[in-house]
Amino acid sequence: MNILMLNYEFPPIGGGAAPVTLELCRHLVKLDHDVDVVTMRYKGLPASEVIDGVTVYRTWAVRKRPDLCRTHEMASFLVGAFFKTLGLSKKRKYDIIHCHFIIPTGPLACLVARIRKVPFLITCHGSDVPGYNPDRFRRIHWLIRPFWRSLVHRADMLVSPSQALRTLLQHHCPDVNVRLIPNGISLSRFRSGPKEKSILLCSRLLPRKGFQYVLRAVHDLKLDWQVNIVGDGPFRTKLEQFAQGSKTPIRFWGWLDQRSPQFRQLYETGSIFVFPSEAENFPTVLLEAMSAGMAIITSTAGGCPEVVGPAALLVEPGDVEGIRSRILELTGSQQRRKELSEAALHRVEQYSWPGVTKQYVDCYERLCTESRNR
Repeated sequence: MNILMLNYEFPPIGGGAAPVTLELCRHLVKLDHDVDVVTMRYKGLPASEVIDGVTVYRTWAVRKRPDLCRTHEMASFLVGAFFKTLGLSKKRKYDIIHCHFIIPTGPLACLVARIRKVPFLITCHGSDVPGYNPDRFRRIHWLIRPFWRSLVHRADMLVSPSQALRTLLQHHCPDVNVRLIPNGISLSRFRSGPKEKSILLCSRLLPRKGFQYVLRAVHDLKLDWQVNIVGDGPFRTKLEQFAQGSKTPIRFWGWLDQRSPQFRQLYETGSIFVFPSEAENFPTVLLEAMSAGMAIITSTAGGCPEVVGPAALLVEPGDVEGIRSRILELTGSQQRRKELSEAALHRVEQYSWPGVTKQYVDCYERLCTESRNR
């Protein structure tokens, strides 16, 4: 099967949906499918390259940062990618187009799919759904609401990684059927080794991620543990201000390439992972933390409880006292950390990429059959 994968973000740039796209492509290639990716070019990245059998095309776009993409930068990708995608689809004769994000990538997928008469499906990731990320996209979602609904109805299939996001989608479009397929993780990505007294936080640095509550929780605790914060974003300066004068040492690492040795080391040596987000779909960082065998503290928001199940300690969003209590519980008990680590390693097995990829292939085959029969 010839598959065209569209995502405006693709490693080494982007958030959680970027590595999800790459790993899905890798596993599709392992099943002898041909996969091309069209994505956004950034600074010195090559215009095209082959990564583990996946051909990646990067088209012109305006983008200033690897970790954050603004609305006008997303729009520039559509302009840069249209003719490349149209040309590839004529030459390669794709069987299906798999698009990540309703907005901004959906319009590109919809237009090319109609011109070339091939089916397309969209995997939603959160910020492309109204109400999920109001601190950044409230206005743009309001402005494009009719167009957004039209795109949702035009897709041959919609996929959501979490029940929480599917519920939000169906709140806006009650008549839309949404298939549930979780994000995956490569179980061999991290090695199990000795753990250090390290508390890891990793994400784009936005207010809704809740890192400020962790900093407030440990500020007056004299822990002999290191808090490591990986990521960058518009909230970093404010977080650094919160961290000033903390009795627990805090280090900001900035944005790290997920393929870098430093990124791997922070996960493999981390003992505790804290992710107190106020709004999430199906956070890949939780899958990564589980596969690295960390004891996890996360929030009850969105898809977080769906991901971790019983293999983590839960707190309400914004609950500083709850976070402090959970951190003290784990830093004070090696046995409790061990129990949660083992539970996480067991839990994450159900999200292995081969199983997730098979679910997507089943969707592709179904849509192709329906398209031929029309």
